[in-house]
Amino acid sequence: MMFNKNLNKILLVIFATLTLSACSTAKKSGDVSDVYTGKDTVKYLASGVADRIFFATNKSSLTTAARETLRKQATYLRKNKNLNVTIEGHADERGTREYNLALGERRANSARDYLMTYGISGSRISVISYGKEKPVNPAGTPLAWSQNRRSVTVKVN
Repeated sequence: MMFNKNLNKILLVIFATLTLSACSTAKKSGDVSDVYTGKDTVKYLASGVADRIFFATNKSSLTTAARETLRKQATYLRKNKNLNVTIEGHADERGTREYNLALGERRANSARDYLMTYGISGSRISVISYGKEKPVNPAGTPLAWSQNRRSVTVKVN
């Protein structure tokens, strides 16, 4: 009888732990706004201004998180009027080389166009697409793909 009580307690603790851990890591489908959360993976254009934004699969439309990052980039660029940037468009490894180059270009253009709505001159922004040629994470997993679907704003001078 004592064995059953201990076993029940152990099973209850295991069940509670699994239930709580499942709740704390659940994400909505398609949510890519906080893929880069580790200190070693976050890159910055300037202190506190992220240099990259992320996209959903086969999309070049900006997420709410991407727009917020680009607003911060625009503020930084308005304060640094002599600074020019290149926006690099990237895609994950799936799809043909040609498709991913075109998708990367659409992503970079979306970021450029949004910066321009905040008063940044198009003459200060160049665009390049690397498609799937420069993955930040080459693992070939869904997490890696979400990290590779991005555009990155790089200082030119």
